[in-house]
Amino acid sequence: MTDHSEPTDELIADVFARNCASRAALEDVASKWGLLALIALSEGSYRFNALRRRVDGVSEKMLSQTLQALERDGIVHREVITTIPPRVEYTLTVFGRQVAAQVSSLAALLESTAPEIAAAREAYAKAQAASAKTPM
Repeated sequence: MTDHSEPTDELIADVFARNCASRAALEDVASKWGLLALIALSEGSYRFNALRRRVDGVSEKMLSQTLQALERDGIVHREVITTIPPRVEYTLTVFGRQVAAQVSSLAALLESTAPEIAAAREAYAKAQAASAKTPM
């Protein structure tokens, strides 16, 4: 006899649902530092300080928190290499490489359209300045 009951809410992934694991992972990936760390790690493995230099502007604390969140989500692998002194390397998991490929495509699109983005921002700033001068 086959069970034709409706699936439970726990089995339905919905990024819009507050308690869905996919939403939590999306928040970790889509954070400013999460995106940049993923793109950097798509280039290969990094030691912590090298990754921090690559992701210009990130603090040690924020990078550490970001990497921990991505590791928790199964996106980043942290390996402690027993040398003197010990060192830690971060790499993407198989799943992490899939996520990074998607994110890297978005970054490439934005980089390739940087002049258009700059022009749009300039036009927006001019329009805002003009509307601020207009009396109500």
